Order: sequence, then structure tokens, then C-alpha cells
Amino acid sequence: MSRKAAVVALTALAPISWGSTYFVTTEFLPPDRPLFTGLMRALPAGLMLLALTRKLPQGAWWWKSAVLGALNIGAFFPLLFLAAYRLPGGVAAVVGSVGPLFVVGLAALFLGEKPTVKTLLTAIAAAFGVSLVVLKAGAAFDTVGVLAGLLSSLSMSAGVVFTKRWGRPEGVGALALTGWQLTAGGLVILPIAFLIEGAPPALTGTNLAGYAYLAFGNTAISYFLWFRGIERLSASSATLLGPLSPITAAIIGWAALGQALGAVQLLGMAIAFGATLAGQLSPRTPKVSAPEAQIVESFSATEKKGQEVSMDLEGSGVRR
Repeated sequence: MSRKAAVVALTALAPISWGSTYFVTTEFLPPDRPLFTGLMRALPAGLMLLALTRKLPQGAWWWKSAVLGALNIGAFFPLLFLAAYRLPGGVAAVVGSVGPLFVVGLAALFLGEKPTVKTLLTAIAAAFGVSLVVLKAGAAFDTVGVLAGLLSSLSMSAGVVFTKRWGRPEGVGALALTGWQLTAGGLVILPIAFLIEGAPPALTGTNLAGYAYLAFGNTAISYFLWFRGIERLSASSATLLGPLSPITAAIIGWAALGQALGAVQLLGMAIAFGATLAGQLSPRTPKVSAPEAQIVESFSATEKKGQEVSMDLEGSGVRR
């Protein structure tokens, strides 16, 4: 396995893990507490990583961490949950699947990554494939829900681009940077959750197990792999791994909840997965034709011969 393939495979574990969120939320967590769930995902994980790394931001990284934490976590989670509550799950997933298109535009603006026809077509194909997997006939649309879904996708996309743009400070590992962002994002959600949802609910052992999985496996480890992957991949390649999340959710729903998967859903999975793979392929290096190769070889030989003659002249005392 090549180095890039290994990076892609590890980064892909993040959206695959996020695909289990719906199942864990519905089967293990108390109902109607989306903001509290977002808080329990982000803040404990961030504090744990801060304790492990024992590093705090320095200088400009205080505000950079706050911005990244707000974009990737603090604004993204509440907007995502608002969309999920206002829209059918399939519609929310389709709205969220436009993220790669947002990333393409933002990466061109802030990273200088020129969008290609292939990238745009791949992003569109991924969104179309996701829509086949999750969108049901007669699904209702809600203006507030659609707007929240678009803003959540835009927030996460901006987080991807600025994570790529700013990198991380010298001497600071990806684990510490992940901890900064999760903590900052959790602190953004904290007052919103208590203001809207009130005091935390009484928790059972099942609830605690679900929150533990979300905080540490689904968030701490997954976001570490995600931010690490963003450093090593282009912004568009990383975000085109996103369709793996709804694909995973659909597979878990079929295997664990008995939800049907028909021919259309399977076709959508194939399209979305194909788009994901296409998004990871590096552009081919242009091949040099035989005549061009001969010209280059001849030029190189002439240049080398000229250098040898020059050295002979200098060695004999003759100045050029």
C-alpha cells in the first residue's frame, strides 16, 4: 500500500465512524437532546486530549483554535442538529452532501487550489449518489431546516479549508490541535445547550455508554484522524471522503435496524463510493512522446558536451 493510500484509508475511518452516530443516538441516548449530545461529544473529548498532550495554544493560536473549533464543532453541531430536527433524515443528508462543492470554492479562494472539471463532476456525482441512498419519495422541505443544513455544511467546509491553510504550529502535534478545537467547540455549545434545552437529563448506564463511544471513538479519535488527513491531502480529496458517512449509516440501518435497501439505494451507494474513490486519484503526469523525448535527450547531450569543452579550455589556460 502506498503512503497516500494509507493516509486516505486512515482519514476515511473518520466519516465511516460518523456514519454510526445516528444509530448510537437513536438506540443509546435520551431523545430530544441534540445540543446536549453535541456538548457531550465535544467537550469531554477535548479536555481528555488536553490532559494527554499538556499543551495549550500560544500567541495567535488562541484565536485560530477558537475559530477552527467554532467552524468544525461549535457552529457545525448545533446547525446540523437543527437541520436534522426540521428535515427528514434523507433531506438533511442530501443538503449536507453539497459540502465538497463548498470546499472546492473556498479552496480556490483561500488555498489557491484551482478547481478542475473532474473535481466538480466528482463532487456532483457524490451528492447525487447520496441522494439516491437516503432521499425518500414525498420528502418534505422546510426553509429553516434547509438553511440550517446548508450553513452547517458551509461551516464544516470552511473549517476544512482553514485547517488546511493554517496547518499547526511548530512542535505541536495533530492530537493537541484536535484537543484545542474540540474544547473550543464544546465551550461554544455549552451555553447554547443549557439556554435552549435546560439542565442535563438523568442518564442511565446505556446513555453513558453511548456518550462514551461518541466522545472518544466517534469524536476524539475520529477528529484526530480527520485533521491529520487534512494536513496530508488536498482539501477537495479530504472532503470527498464525506459520502462514506451516509453510506455507512445506510448499511448500519440495514444490518442493525432492519431498514430496507433497494436497487436504487445500492446504485446510489455505488455512485457515491465511486465518486469518493475518484476524488482520491492523483492527476496523471503527462507522458512525453518519442520525438519529444529524443529532442530532450539530444539537448541534454549537447549541453553536457559543451560543459566538457568549457572545462578543457579552462584547464588549458584558455579564457572564454
